[in-house]
Amino acid sequence: MSETRENLRALTFTQAVNEALRQEMERDGTVFIMGEDVAGGAGRADFEDAWGGPFRLTKGLIGEFGPDRVRDTPISEAGFIGAGVGAAATGMRPIVDLMFVGFFGVCGDQIMNNAAKMHYMFGGKVGVPLTIMTSIGAGTNSAAQHSETLYSIFAHFPGLKCVCPSGPYSAKGLHIAAIRDDDPVIVFNHALLMGRRGANVERDDVYGLHVPEDPYVLPIGKSLVAREGADVTLIGTGYTTLVCCEAAAQLAEQGYSAEVVDLLSISPLDEETILESVMKTRKVVIVDEDYPRCSVASDLSALVAEEAFDYLDAPPKRVTAPHTPVPYSQPLEALYLPNRERVVSAALSVLA
Repeated sequence: MSETRENLRALTFTQAVNEALRQEMERDGTVFIMGEDVAGGAGRADFEDAWGGPFRLTKGLIGEFGPDRVRDTPISEAGFIGAGVGAAATGMRPIVDLMFVGFFGVCGDQIMNNAAKMHYMFGGKVGVPLTIMTSIGAGTNSAAQHSETLYSIFAHFPGLKCVCPSGPYSAKGLHIAAIRDDDPVIVFNHALLMGRRGANVERDDVYGLHVPEDPYVLPIGKSLVAREGADVTLIGTGYTTLVCCEAAAQLAEQGYSAEVVDLLSISPLDEETILESVMKTRKVVIVDEDYPRCSVASDLSALVAEEAFDYLDAPPKRVTAPHTPVPYSQPLEALYLPNRERVVSAALSVLA
């Protein structure tokens, strides 16, 4: 999209999400938000500086839209996710904050049996325009139950759309797209991205950290090429896209040109962009923080092997978290996360 420098602002990821929510609530009176602490706990319309949950995504919205549209809920994920499904089925556009993705275990039936299947089981007569926001990812010393990624579980179920922003620009565009979509969409926001701010207006406006003031939509089901290259493809999702960009910069210092594909949409999957890049570079490294078994990385590796085998000069390489719960120990957690050094090493192994 074309934007002037004057319309581009360096926002944090959190500010970009907050702006998306505010603009969509202003545009459409059927949009409302509910979840634990989204109204700051007080639930008062005059509480303008309500903290907006642990990541401040809904900060201040109670003061603008009141307690009818910004609703604190009891600590019952099954209850408020179920209420969101029901509200969506009756014509509202609820946004539900599932604070951490690891909490899905107590509301999985509402998501996987109701939200995902209602449109299909009622022959297309019922829409479920539900948006679920949830945080993912390690690196914040939050222990095993608050640091998982798990988007591969949701991508497994037909009827759910799954997106994963990689920065403020994609965060705003994907949240708006999710709210306007007529299907249930889960937005996975990485904890390490929330709070990052852009500082350099010269960065690529599409992938970069600068956010237009006006509302805009990034199409669900489309990836972006964050950095063009010719020697190897690095595929990232959310935070690991930034890791891929850091690795690409280090590879450039060694004379290699790495292309970075920012997945953005996990389901539906942009197979065309992925395969076009791999067929061009003939080598691929897939970087995924989720557990390695039955993961997005495994799915992408299978896709490349099945659809682009004749173009490959080396087997697809995966860089993932280990098959273990996320450790609480900070030194161990640092080892747990995919990092630049591991991506560079994997890239050099396929480039050799």
